[in-house]
Amino acid sequence: MNKYRTHNCSELNEKDNNKIVTLSGWVHRKRDHGNLLFIDLRDHFGLTQCVVENKNKFFKVLEKIKPESVICINGKVVKREKGTENLDLETGKIEVSIQTMKILAESNELPMPVFGEQNYPEDIRLKYRFLDLRREEMHKNIILRSNVISFIRSEMLKLGFLEFQTPILTSSSPEGARDFLVPSRLNPGKFYALPQAPQQFKQLIMVSGFDKYFQIAPCFRDEDARADRSPGEFYQLDIEMSFVEQEDVFQVVESLMVNLFKKFSSKKILYSKFPRIPYSKAMLDYGTDKPDLRNPLLINDITEIFNRDDIKFDIFKKLVKKGSKVRSIVTKNTKDKPRSFFDNIDRWAKEQGASGLAYFTLEKTDKISGKGPVGKFFSEESLKELMKICKMDIGDSIFMACGNKNEIEKILSISRDKIARDLNLINENQHAFCWIVDYPMFELDEQTKKIKFSHNPFSMPQGDFEKLNFNDPLNIKAFQYDIVCDGVELSSGAIRNHIPELMYKLFSIAGYGKKEVEDKFSGMINALSYGAPPHGGIAPGIDRIVMLLANEKNIREVTLFPMNQNAQDLMMKAPSNVDDKQLKELSIKKDIKKI
Repeated sequence: MNKYRTHNCSELNEKDNNKIVTLSGWVHRKRDHGNLLFIDLRDHFGLTQCVVENKNKFFKVLEKIKPESVICINGKVVKREKGTENLDLETGKIEVSIQTMKILAESNELPMPVFGEQNYPEDIRLKYRFLDLRREEMHKNIILRSNVISFIRSEMLKLGFLEFQTPILTSSSPEGARDFLVPSRLNPGKFYALPQAPQQFKQLIMVSGFDKYFQIAPCFRDEDARADRSPGEFYQLDIEMSFVEQEDVFQVVESLMVNLFKKFSSKKILYSKFPRIPYSKAMLDYGTDKPDLRNPLLINDITEIFNRDDIKFDIFKKLVKKGSKVRSIVTKNTKDKPRSFFDNIDRWAKEQGASGLAYFTLEKTDKISGKGPVGKFFSEESLKELMKICKMDIGDSIFMACGNKNEIEKILSISRDKIARDLNLINENQHAFCWIVDYPMFELDEQTKKIKFSHNPFSMPQGDFEKLNFNDPLNIKAFQYDIVCDGVELSSGAIRNHIPELMYKLFSIAGYGKKEVEDKFSGMINALSYGAPPHGGIAPGIDRIVMLLANEKNIREVTLFPMNQNAQDLMMKAPSNVDDKQLKELSIKKDIKKI
């Protein structure tokens, strides 16, 4: 018999009444009632209430023991008296009367309590992450993460995918985020890079004749932190398939996501077949390629209406003549909202760096008019035209932004979310997936005014290779796609370009010569030259999936040992200094300029 426990701390119930048991765990909480001392004993599985009388020789020891010390107790299971049961606990109808105990490990004074779910400063939580992970919600999140990964692995195997592991030490990539570099001792002056993703390797797996591959892949990118992105490393479900078109990839991912979210979330999935939204339409209707489809608000382009002579809103009219766009968001039946509601939205928009949001509400007495700061500038006929374009009714309100395309897309995208949340329009008991498709192959760099790849440079362009108009590259669309859930991008994917001649041509448009392509992508180009199948894939982010399933807003809440926003591990004190001997072995000299 195990000397530490006969049962775990969630296992005992009324059927175990009068049993002599052994339990081990952490002292979660103590309650001293004078003659009786109650101790909640916690392990990975749950809690058991234990009780010791003051005549017991271990009473004084337990009375003084600090929270989070580890103890082993031996005692008798007894039913709790009626009225003292805790039905929120699996063990809430019993308690263990302690007969003997042993301290297995004493705890120091805690820098943060484990009992309770209060918020604590991030630096304390990350420095003492092992304590933070003992807290109930954090513990549940990490268990959820493990279960999600196990389920994904099982589903992928059922779908006929094989799991392979790709290299961690590889060559640096000229595309994407900054690499983490690893110096080579055996090749002085040269460096490996940690993979930003197994992109080239998974394509090479397809070229090698395998049909379906997946991997729970670690990825490394030297990027700044965000709420939905960890600095340093993250994990993704890497998928690649041979002899497929875009819809084949969609079917696999949709089936997986629906099954996954049905199993681990109580929320309703809004669409079992995910909507396909062209990139250009997403940017017009939502101002972003990461739309939250639970939000019913849409954006309308109303630029043309400002060419009318009967609109006297001169500020917007002058800007439109210079090439600016005007777009709007309509809120239904908001006539009874106080002026402060609209002013607060306008003030908030200015705080985001915009010039504000003009607004008015449609009303009708003798005629249709606009109630609000700029409503007086619109004639009745222009308002009727506006009602047609925006599907407005009397009592609806409109918010308008004017500026260049990128500016108004940015402000109206976040305004759409802000307004919907202020009006409680988003159903938090739903999940809404969608695909964003038909991305442009190229885009114009606003700073350099040069053409560059908009997404993955290894993607297949849409259309017949022989008929593509390479003289008009900004109109070439690619078989690139993003999967989005609740306004969170889970992944980008693509059907790959498997034709070397076409790859050289596309890279030349982005400013890469043939020799440069061969130097930087020699492994890929060489492999494609020996017969490659049409193939494609995707790589949904594990961290973001778990974040959505756990109803968390920050990815650190579902990551075991995350770094802080400065890419520092406060617990392990990384990154750290290394001694000169190690640097000498790697042929490295430090040259750090003091700021």
